[in-house]
Amino acid sequence: MMDREPIAIIGIGCRFPKAEDKQAFWQLLRDGVDAITEVPTERWDVASVGELTEQKNTQWGGFLDNIDQFDPQFFKISPREAMSMDPQQRLALELAWEALEDAGQTLENVNGTKTGVFLGISSHDYYTNLLENPQNLDAYTGSGNTNCMAANRISYFFNFNGPSLSIDTACSSSLVSVHLACQSIWNQESQLALAGGVQAILAPWTTMSFAQAGFMAADGRCKTFDSRADGYVRSEGAGMVVLKPLSQALEDQDHIYAVIRGSAVNQDGHSNGLTAPNPRAQEALLKEAYHQAGVAPSQVQYIEAHGTGTKLGDPIELKALGKVLNENRPTGKYCSVGSVKTNIGHLEVAAGIAGLIKVALSLKHGQIPPSLHFQEANPYIPFNKLQLRVNTELTPLPEQDEPVIAGVSAFSFGGTNAHIVVEEYPSFKNSNLETQKNQNSLEENNYIEGEL
Repeated sequence: MMDREPIAIIGIGCRFPKAEDKQAFWQLLRDGVDAITEVPTERWDVASVGELTEQKNTQWGGFLDNIDQFDPQFFKISPREAMSMDPQQRLALELAWEALEDAGQTLENVNGTKTGVFLGISSHDYYTNLLENPQNLDAYTGSGNTNCMAANRISYFFNFNGPSLSIDTACSSSLVSVHLACQSIWNQESQLALAGGVQAILAPWTTMSFAQAGFMAADGRCKTFDSRADGYVRSEGAGMVVLKPLSQALEDQDHIYAVIRGSAVNQDGHSNGLTAPNPRAQEALLKEAYHQAGVAPSQVQYIEAHGTGTKLGDPIELKALGKVLNENRPTGKYCSVGSVKTNIGHLEVAAGIAGLIKVALSLKHGQIPPSLHFQEANPYIPFNKLQLRVNTELTPLPEQDEPVIAGVSAFSFGGTNAHIVVEEYPSFKNSNLETQKNQNSLEENNYIEGEL
């Protein structure tokens, strides 16, 4: 394990289906809300798409309200330029502001600082729509629809001088972004970092392709770990977290949601197919993440799984989890698992950050929300042998002296995998920590305790 301090999550900005901010998102999770709806009529004609694909499962999704709404002048952008900007760029700007505001950062504080921006982004739906009529093209089309600009606009507006990267590893993009942000902080390239991902579904073409490939669930629901699992449902949304070294967060008296202890990224290499998962790669990923975190896998009490709800992917993921987490785990000490995709669908590029924000809020509130649509266990997942259980009710965190450890996974259909190790910040469990003085050094596997 490398000798490096944990990284504090000090700010959150998010917009998910039926949840316009972090408070609404927590309420949705806590109450077990299913946010999936039929495709809004203003997006596309569902009946026509169904006829083209001869598929009956393209009418569902998770969608944001008012995705066309944006205040360009707030960000010193002309209305004309804003019309040529992909809504994903607009969302990224808005959530960067909201996350920094939540973290108590001001424009003056961050201006000219080594703040990094790491953003998962992939699709080009808006550009595709613009190209349907060449008269839509103008001087702003290029900058408005090139994905690198989504991160670069944030750095430009706030005058950040740290790394500024847009990242595309498909479904693991936003969790890879968090991993790279942490690496940048540990390498002292960044003193502060924004990390997350954004996805907007503005055209039916990708949904049509995925339906024909057999990825989509017939009823438009991610029935993760269930015997009825038959695919996932596509969704849109975005999330952003603000990251800072724990010692600096304590010195600055920042609000801390949770801390990141370590992370890992790897690749499947050869598997049964380009889009097929590799169980050996998943096992190696988990071992490396917990090694880097200095945490024994047997200590983990909750996993926010990739959990798309497929008959093949779910068993592979949980068998890899069980094999790694069960090493030296006491008999009967089950690890809970869940998937935010059962609430809001699969945000693909932004899926990992949705899972991380869910875990950070869970650790803050001391409760693990229910995972939905679990009725009968997938027969290919030996839950008892693996010492895993699906968390189907709002459950309090275990009461114990040590902080709760959780993990977040995201896997790409192209084979790039990511796992983040997250730990409860002790002050939420023991208010007496708020009166203790900051210490100047970190001891291995221990926290600095400080004032808030």
